Amino acid sequence: MSTVQDYVARIEGTCGAENDIIVTFKYEKKQEALDHILKKAALKNNLSGIIFELAFEGMSFRVYSSGKAIFRGIKNRAELDRILAALLL
Repeated sequence: MSTVQDYVARIEGTCGAENDIIVTFKYEKKQEALDHILKKAALKNNLSGIIFELAFEGMSFRVYSSGKAIFRGIKNRAELDRILAALLL
C-alpha cells in the first residue's frame, strides 16, 4: 500500500504574508502523482500542459509538470498531510 511519503521528496514553506507550501514530488513518482491529482481535483486552467491550476475541497493550488505543487493558505502541516493523502492515495 502506498503512502504520501512514497510520492513526496520535499516540503518547503515560503516567506511572506501568504503561507505557501511547495511540495516537490520524487522524480520517479512524479508522473504517477500528477495523474492521481489530475483525476481527483477539478481543473480550473491548463497552461500549455506545463502548469495546472486546480481546485480541491474549496482550495485552489497549482501543479507543475516538473513535479512541484504550490498550495496556498494552508493552515498547518496536519491539513497539508490530509489534503496530500486525499489527492495521492
